[in-house]
Amino acid sequence: MSTAIKIENVSKQYRLGVISTGTLSHDLNRWWTTKILRKEDPYLKIGSVNDRSQKADSEYVWALKDINMEIEQGDVVGIIGKNGAGKSTLLKLLSRVTKPTTGSIKYKGRIASLLEVGTGFHPEMTGRENIYMNGAIMGMTKQEITRKLDEIVDFSGCERYIDTPVKRYSSGMTVRLGFAIAAHLDPEILVVDEVLAVGDAEFQKKAIGKMQDVSRGEGRTVLFVSHNMAAVRNLCKNGVLLENGTIKNVGNVNNIVDEYLKDQISVMDDVPVVEMFKRNLEKEDSKFIKREIEFVKVERKMAYAIDAVSDLLFSVRIKRNEQIPAFNMTVMISDVATKARVGMAYALDIKWNNDNCSILDYDIKIPNHHLTKGQYYLDIWLHSGSMFSKYKYYDAVYETITFEIEKINNNYINDWYSYWGKICCPLIVNVNNNI
Repeated sequence: MSTAIKIENVSKQYRLGVISTGTLSHDLNRWWTTKILRKEDPYLKIGSVNDRSQKADSEYVWALKDINMEIEQGDVVGIIGKNGAGKSTLLKLLSRVTKPTTGSIKYKGRIASLLEVGTGFHPEMTGRENIYMNGAIMGMTKQEITRKLDEIVDFSGCERYIDTPVKRYSSGMTVRLGFAIAAHLDPEILVVDEVLAVGDAEFQKKAIGKMQDVSRGEGRTVLFVSHNMAAVRNLCKNGVLLENGTIKNVGNVNNIVDEYLKDQISVMDDVPVVEMFKRNLEKEDSKFIKREIEFVKVERKMAYAIDAVSDLLFSVRIKRNEQIPAFNMTVMISDVATKARVGMAYALDIKWNNDNCSILDYDIKIPNHHLTKGQYYLDIWLHSGSMFSKYKYYDAVYETITFEIEKINNNYINDWYSYWGKICCPLIVNVNNNI
């Protein structure tokens, strides 16, 4: 299969806070060195790594540094990384919105891009006029655009407003029309940034389905940037993980997403317990105006990576502010990638056995969970009442006790697909010979 995009030694440098070099002396120095002396730009030799969490040690920053990559025709590539990793900068270079400071990018075919809400639209022109304008920019004839017009309008769901100026569209409508144009005007390469998150759930499902059709059915190349790891897994075949403007890893999308999520979990684990509780309690401040009992500490008592037959083990330290003889605890298990809750465990009527103590430690075990491969976290509540009676909330912590299921039991199905769910329970079958 032929190469659709070839990126060679591409870097992009910016100066912080200003346009151009920012001073006349820098501009003259750059002009004299590059134009008269025919030497390398002196400002390419300096610059700090693009780490937004660190204080700058240089007035220049490398948004991207030494990017080398080849993308095959028909491949669907997910580009992921933290905010500021360089994802959008890379797509802007690929879309020719800006040019690289060093290096080269070679293409095979036309590129259609959807980078930001309203990119490529003229606000004073109607939706219909913008369709023709975008098609003309891509090099299509008026007859070609007209043939696709009804299909574009139908997919966008904006038929009622198609002859209304785009400046009166909502952000969701603008994204709908922009994606419909980009996907239906026969580009060989489709570049889509995080903008799909602006659309509603129904449109996101349609958009992902269309990108799958474009790549699998029509053999076109798709570059997809998103923080929705479930969408990246379902849509993409390969992944690229960016970190601080450089490529950290390239490979199978499931491996790349797992590596990214593992990094995020390790960051969550590094948060001091007291700070984590303070942050979490702000989410539910109205429920926890008065805490008769409260969490002091939550700690994982198992390895970070375990298999599916290992028990989930953790401990909690609870402080009693009032004389509560007993309480209930509910634990929700959630998938890190999708934030979806996949299981629940609870214990009722936990006794406060020592009346002389205001703080007690409890060891917790969740056996037989049957979780499949993936990364998870726990939300934990302290409350009175049960699911059949009125709750009274005491305290809660969220997104704590992070862990990973590395492998599932050999007695179960080894090749488990993510869309089957996150729980893999064995069936118990009794043979009845009395028939």
